[in-house]
Order: sequence, then structure tokens, then C-alpha cells
Amino acid sequence: MNLIVRRGRVFPEIQWTEAQKAEDKARRQAFYERCWAIFERLKPEILDKYSDCYIAIEPDSGNYFIDRDQEVASKMAREKHPHVIHHIFGINETGVSGRI
Repeated sequence: MNLIVRRGRVFPEIQWTEAQKAEDKARRQAFYERCWAIFERLKPEILDKYSDCYIAIEPDSGNYFIDRDQEVASKMAREKHPHVIHHIFGINETGVSGRI
């Protein structure tokens, strides 16, 4: 009989408090909202031309990168802004990345 041995947390020294979790969630939400505002501003002019493509947005500069391949759009953003986080949206009516 094989027993599964649980080894515990990967990094047991890292224990976030509820306040730290809430702060991180608020920071991520604020980042998303900044990117969403840029996406909403651009959507009328890019929706028809780039439908079913992906857009990577870097909110501090307002730069955006569009490609049919999500990974290529992300790579273009990383090349231009190597140490900055960007957000990916699908260019469609909902802005959702990925397909069902």
C-alpha cells in the first residue's frame, strides 16, 4: 500500500496575515482597473479590426501590444517593458482572454 506523505507548505516561513492578503488583493484589483480603463478606451477603435486577437496593456506608459497569439502579445510587452507587469485581454465584446 502506497502512503502519500504530506510535506507541508512549500515556503513555511512565508505566512501572510489577513491584512496582507487583503492589501495584495486590493493592489491587484487597482492594477486590473487601470488596465481595464485603457482597454475600454481603445475597444471602439480596435474591436472590428482586431477581433479575436489579444492585447497586452502596460498601464503606466499606456503602451499596448496586439497579436493573434496571446503569448506573442505578452512577449512584445515584455520586450518593450522587461521589468513591468502587463495585463492581457481578449479583444472581443467582453474582454475575456481564452476560449470556451
